[in-house]
Amino acid sequence: MEKDLTKIEEEVTMLVSKLSGLKNEIGKVIIGQEETVEQLLISFLAGGHALLEGVPGLAKTLMIRTLAQAIDLKFRRIQFTPDLMPSDIIGTEILEEDHTTGKKFFEFNKGPIFANIILADEINRTPPKTQSALLEAMQEFEVTYSGKTYPLDRPFFILATQNPIEQSGTFPLPEAQQDRFLLYIKIGYPQEQDEMQILKSTTGGSHQEVKEVINGREIIRLQQMVREVPISDDLVRYVSQLIRATRPDTTSNSYVKEWVSWGAGPRAGQAMILTAKAHALLNGRLAVTPEDLWQVALPVLRHRIIVNFKAEAEGITSDEVTQHLLKAISLPSNGQR
Repeated sequence: MEKDLTKIEEEVTMLVSKLSGLKNEIGKVIIGQEETVEQLLISFLAGGHALLEGVPGLAKTLMIRTLAQAIDLKFRRIQFTPDLMPSDIIGTEILEEDHTTGKKFFEFNKGPIFANIILADEINRTPPKTQSALLEAMQEFEVTYSGKTYPLDRPFFILATQNPIEQSGTFPLPEAQQDRFLLYIKIGYPQEQDEMQILKSTTGGSHQEVKEVINGREIIRLQQMVREVPISDDLVRYVSQLIRATRPDTTSNSYVKEWVSWGAGPRAGQAMILTAKAHALLNGRLAVTPEDLWQVALPVLRHRIIVNFKAEAEGITSDEVTQHLLKAISLPSNGQR
């Protein structure tokens, strides 16, 4: 039994060290943005998809490309445009001919969705019909064409980007599709020191080589380990109370009643626990702590709490609602945050 535990500990140590190496490889190209990179890795470990939002020029696409380069997985980029069709993502049937018999038949030609890491660039630039083509793939890890189902390779991640300031000619993501994203990551401007380093490193002649440090099999094993990370019943109860408190029709919190139109569903609680487990493992801990829950609360809930028109007029965001609830709801045994 002790030998088995030792082997497990050695495997955990080895894989966690690879995650550290993955961070280092990304850090060769992406300066600063440590929190964003960590949230991307949490999505990978939890086996979910991520939506990244930031103004142009903050290296959203470069960050995802660099991450893909450091992982031995198949990567495809889909540039979303207003004229993109669902078949451009999923694939289509083409007429083929058997040269032996002369018979003609239709064969499914797989689209770019058949990869491990998909960069859905500027996802809000394409109409809802095409956006919905991703729904089945994101949730079921399979696509259906002409009544036939085609499984997708695992691991499978969709990392989508969108621009928050250029709304002309864009199509906001439906709430149902937003909910399919495990995390909604907002990227801010870099710190002054980081920005100076970015300017120096990107205008010189040197080029950083990104090495592959982890493969798909190891990612899948890490995903299994994440689910095995224990969380106490008290913390599960805390998550349940937090999620239920976001719903204006059932909560007693006057702040939520005033500013929120729709609260988070059970999927938000599942996402919060799973990403907290991933955050714990990423930081070398084998059990979830309150800090892990607090660290993932904003990206988990910002697209699952829908504020009302009054809140929008007053500039109240879903992040502020979440921060209010984190302060208002006491931990079962540790008191308030």
